[in-house]
Amino acid sequence: MSIQLSSKRTRWLIGGVFVCIVLVALLALDLRSHGLIWNGLWWLTGEETPLAQVRGLVEYLGNFTRPQPNTAPDVPIQHVDVSPYGVNTFLQNEVEPSKRERQVQMIAEAGFRWIRQQFPWEDIEIHGRGDFDDRRNVDAVGVISAWDKYDNIVDLAEKYGLNIMARLDNPPAWTHANPDIGEKAPPDDVQDVVNYAVAVAERYKGRLYYYQIWNEPNIYPEWGNQAVNPEAYTDLLCRTYTALKAVDPAIVVISGPLSPTVSLSAENLNDFIFLQRMYDAGAGKCFDVMSAQGYGFYSGPTDRRLRPMTLTYARHIYIRDIMVANGDAHKPIWISEAAWNAQPEDPTIVQIQYGNFGIVSEEQAARYMPLAYQRAQAEWPWVGVIFYWFFKQEDDSRRNQASYYFRMVEPDFTPLPVYESMKAYITRQPGTNAK
Repeated sequence: MSIQLSSKRTRWLIGGVFVCIVLVALLALDLRSHGLIWNGLWWLTGEETPLAQVRGLVEYLGNFTRPQPNTAPDVPIQHVDVSPYGVNTFLQNEVEPSKRERQVQMIAEAGFRWIRQQFPWEDIEIHGRGDFDDRRNVDAVGVISAWDKYDNIVDLAEKYGLNIMARLDNPPAWTHANPDIGEKAPPDDVQDVVNYAVAVAERYKGRLYYYQIWNEPNIYPEWGNQAVNPEAYTDLLCRTYTALKAVDPAIVVISGPLSPTVSLSAENLNDFIFLQRMYDAGAGKCFDVMSAQGYGFYSGPTDRRLRPMTLTYARHIYIRDIMVANGDAHKPIWISEAAWNAQPEDPTIVQIQYGNFGIVSEEQAARYMPLAYQRAQAEWPWVGVIFYWFFKQEDDSRRNQASYYFRMVEPDFTPLPVYESMKAYITRQPGTNAK
């Protein structure tokens, strides 16, 4: 049997090499016109240039020499009967309510039906346990309710027909005895984050149903200045899940999205390993929706090469495989952040802080994003909502950071090509008014 398998694999490899030789020859004839071969390899590899496409084809043929992920595509999936169109917002950073409303209005006009909006713990329970007053600007405005801004955000979402995925994270300083632990580290007492989540859920009971617990707990700095800990995150997730369901059983709990990474360091742990350790710690009973990230990095949305050590838009296929292996085939994946980085070629932009996301042109970013939604809807029945990262910043103070260039709209509300392309794409789709 092993000899037969080896022989079969050899035939595959020989056949693949032969195909590559033929395609290279044909491609040489095709370079000037960018004809059918060029376009065909783009749809296979997500690569734009001919030489990269040839390399991509060779890598794609490797799919046939190793076991492929088990995605159980025919299993009925929960929480996918919703509009897939979402976008990340930083509405809490807009000081003027009129600018918050303008954002929400533009999002709704483009056809999006979801926003992923952070409810930062540090901005709600600011000064101490159970204290929801905001006294940070007492000389200027007096004591105000920390809830006021978030009440306005929820009101606006309802006014414009948007659902909210409420992202719960970013602890206040009082939750850490040691300030050196890092401002994003989980609280010293996990019950504090549970109480905060319950306070949000009780205030918006019957209005907000979708809660995401933490963000990218497998990497620095999202777990603070310490080693990441899948077991500790699972404990936080499970305790919060139980408490939220007690507030309202209709609440849908979304796991924190795992950052795509191949790192095996203490502070940055491979997403697949982190997830399996979560399952080993009992996480399977503690979320309704799995979350993943959908960044394209260095190739387009059509990249069908499956390489666990390479980061691509389709990396969540491996997350799906782990879910199926752990009995969660019925649960969906919602993609919390998806985009390509249209960063200008400017040496003053800092890439070191959070890494290089890959660089595309604004034209490419605008072309890729509708294709990303199209592929998900055509090929991945387990994927529900995809949230574009992100709509806009309140100002351009971060323009020296690579992450700034994922924006869809400029701080002054000037739409970028990706906004226009997504608006055109969504409004052409049937059922764009679906929730």
